[in-house]
Amino acid sequence: MKVMILCGGQGTRLREETEFRPKPLVEIAGRPIIWHIMKMYAVHGFKQFVLCLGYKGWLIKEYFLNYKAYNNDFTLQLGFDRAVEYHTASDSRASPEDWRITFVETGLNTMTGYRVKQAARYIQEDDFMLTYGDGVSDVNVGELVRFHCEHGKIGTVTAVATPGRFGELGLDGGLQVHRFAEKPSGGSIISGGFFVFKRAFIDYLPDDPDCVMEKAPMEKLSEDGQLMAYRHPGFWQAMDTYREFVYLNDLWDKGAAPWKTWK
Repeated sequence: MKVMILCGGQGTRLREETEFRPKPLVEIAGRPIIWHIMKMYAVHGFKQFVLCLGYKGWLIKEYFLNYKAYNNDFTLQLGFDRAVEYHTASDSRASPEDWRITFVETGLNTMTGYRVKQAARYIQEDDFMLTYGDGVSDVNVGELVRFHCEHGKIGTVTAVATPGRFGELGLDGGLQVHRFAEKPSGGSIISGGFFVFKRAFIDYLPDDPDCVMEKAPMEKLSEDGQLMAYRHPGFWQAMDTYREFVYLNDLWDKGAAPWKTWK
């Protein structure tokens, strides 16, 4: 099962960091947040990724194209026969990643739904995972996928508890979502942004660059009784503001980063 990650937004609420780089490259402890997100999936065995690029997407390509050089010591021989000799670095940054990554240019100003629609051509499997390139969690994605496969509906959204500002979920007393509201005003059970979908969800997305996935498509999916919620009582945090950027880095520096579930 592939993991699609939305990486195209301009991150205007975090302009201190995103003026010169896309938000997925904003670092926690010297590593881009997208690396942390991918490690979260990889530790559960999900190592095929589809990155939906937009704002300064070439920098994300550059990071992964030069991944080995960024994370290892090396000796460079200049000249006509330039050669690079890589060495094992003195810390854990040198650990190789056996990830397969597809980079998809989905437009500078494209909305989330259309980004997913365009990248769907690289999804051949019956189901796929989807998340944003700016949030970390200790959610057990293996259990999330198992829950999705067992209930048989088209979509699964991870439900977390936090103050308002994200997509609110109206639950029916169980786990079926009967209402999906993009941005409520108060604290509530909200979407943590870790989704699993059947390919049928692609049919809910129109060929419209202005399609916001979290509005009409998700609302229609819930109205059709095809959206279930996986409750996650543990850690979840988006990095939308400079304050949240500092908070996540502080957690890591203290050795108290709950999303670090890998060795």
